[in-house]
Amino acid sequence: MDNEAKLNLMKKRVIGSFKWQEDIIIPFSKEFGCTTEDLEDLFMDLLDMSSLEALHGTLEIANHKCLLERLDADLRLPWYVDVLELLSVEQGDELKNKVANEIIDGKSYDIALDEGRKDLFNLLKNINNE
Repeated sequence: MDNEAKLNLMKKRVIGSFKWQEDIIIPFSKEFGCTTEDLEDLFMDLLDMSSLEALHGTLEIANHKCLLERLDADLRLPWYVDVLELLSVEQGDELKNKVANEIIDGKSYDIALDEGRKDLFNLLKNINNE
């Protein structure tokens, strides 16, 4: 077995592992409307060995970033922070991170968002009291 064949075998083992299949390959192949084999081949062609090994961790980071961006929009923080300048960037980030952590800890998105909106309202009510 030559080095290229060994590398492909190692890549197949990484990408074929249970968590990679369950969290990345199967759901993403459904999203793309392709077979799992097509997606595996694509990732194997596009990514080197260390990137394949880090694929799951990078997905977790991206998911967290997407959650923060979704909360930013759903709480309308760009309006309160950037446009109206009623809240500081730090206040917006603190609120957004608090809600995100609650969701990560298992609270439903809708409930955490509703609670976050109440916290946002309280922040706005207390602006002149600071």
